[in-house]
Amino acid sequence: MKRTVTPTFVLTIPLVVKPGEDRTMIGRMEAGKRLYNATLGEALRRHGLLKQSKDWQATRTIADKKLRGSEFQRLSKEAGFTPAAMITFARHCKNEAGWKDRLGSNVTQRIAEQVFAAMQQYAFGKRGRPRFKGNNRPLHSLEATTNAANILWKLETGCIEFGNLTLPALLPSKTRDPYLHQALTNKTKYCRVLWRNVNGERRWFMQLMQAGVAPIKHEQSCGEIVGLDIGPSTIAVVGDNSASLVKFCDTVVQPWKETRRLQRAMDRSKRATNPHCFNTNGTWKKGQKFTPSKRYTEIRTEYAEVERKLAAERKRSHGELANQILGLGNVIQSETLSYIAFQKNYGKSVKVRAPGMFVEQLRRKAESAGGKLIDLHTWSLKMSQYDHTTEVCTKKPLNQRWHVLGDGSGVVQRDVYSAFLARCVMNNTHHPSHIETMWAAQKPVLLQTGWLRSEPAKIEPSGKITVATPLEQVVCDRGFAAGHGLDAVVARREPGDPSGFALRIPCL
Repeated sequence: MKRTVTPTFVLTIPLVVKPGEDRTMIGRMEAGKRLYNATLGEALRRHGLLKQSKDWQATRTIADKKLRGSEFQRLSKEAGFTPAAMITFARHCKNEAGWKDRLGSNVTQRIAEQVFAAMQQYAFGKRGRPRFKGNNRPLHSLEATTNAANILWKLETGCIEFGNLTLPALLPSKTRDPYLHQALTNKTKYCRVLWRNVNGERRWFMQLMQAGVAPIKHEQSCGEIVGLDIGPSTIAVVGDNSASLVKFCDTVVQPWKETRRLQRAMDRSKRATNPHCFNTNGTWKKGQKFTPSKRYTEIRTEYAEVERKLAAERKRSHGELANQILGLGNVIQSETLSYIAFQKNYGKSVKVRAPGMFVEQLRRKAESAGGKLIDLHTWSLKMSQYDHTTEVCTKKPLNQRWHVLGDGSGVVQRDVYSAFLARCVMNNTHHPSHIETMWAAQKPVLLQTGWLRSEPAKIEPSGKITVATPLEQVVCDRGFAAGHGLDAVVARREPGDPSGFALRIPCL
């Protein structure tokens, strides 16, 4: 399948679907699922026969890459394992099944292209064997190849035409959502119709693939460099005139008691209605299939709704945080992280906050804003161990959250200092003279926010370093202030602080 070289962004808009239209749409989704399975089965058969042929095995031994590639293409064409051959097969199946009124030629072509793309990933070893669609894995979307095809969006009427159905879109007013109306002025490449389960009910949406770059919602700074230090539950951000350590996705609160209660209820229902699936010691019998009861389905729907709301809030929180960071600069530098290690060591925190998903969204937004996200080499830079005053790396335990500067000038919060060092990195190398110049400009900001303290720290006999004020957890709880203007500040006095120290936190 050819890749789109022009920039594209997606608009998701709900549709108004009547009960009769809902049944018609589900019938088309069922036809698309069966066509997908038939095309996938034929593609697997042709690929298996192709790999078993003697010509294919002989071609694998050719040393010349260009000759070997051309031979593979010739054999694939002879075996019918090409996009054009799969599209022809899918259209033949659609016509023989009498689905001309359900699936148009363009929708059929897109289904065949999706099947061949999945088979290519499987053939080159990038992904596992493609799976068939079933009752538990239904088809959720159908799309066309162009906007002048079987699924057509008409901006004049605000409706989408799917065959003989005309489905109006639920569009807010221009004053309520100016971003949506501005994005609708871009050219529509093609449309997609999909459904989702919302609170146990089926809801229909359309996705418009718009040409160009998405309109800018928030103010963005171009050319400025921002340093990040991402942890499992916090994120440190250091910009030109700001330094903050905030909670990661602080609005996403996982109801652990509620989800655990629903999981136990589902397990009890499964064991009560399917005793043949379990051994005498309570373990699952391998290869058994259970029949879900009505009560089990209701609990599973309730559990899925809890997770859906969490996912939606997580995505919204990621977007808000990414926009705030891009307000400081569109060139972002951060250490390369192992998210698998995060999952192993901080499983619950990663499940709630999804740092890997946030980094990918931030990367996409930065590139759309004309910037980029630079991955720094973790093992050579050692941001959490490096001290720019002595140019020495010293290992610190995980519970030591404050770093004592080697020249005795004070102590700085460990994550904020790592974000500052990430901002100063050039060509994956520490440059002490450049860091010293940047430190002179950043030091007043760190003193103002409380992340740098000039008085000596308390070193306990165990070696742990503590700082009297500010309380790190209290400062983290504040998060980003509203507005994220670089010149705005928020002053707040710590309760019970005898020194009367007031933190001034630059808003991001």
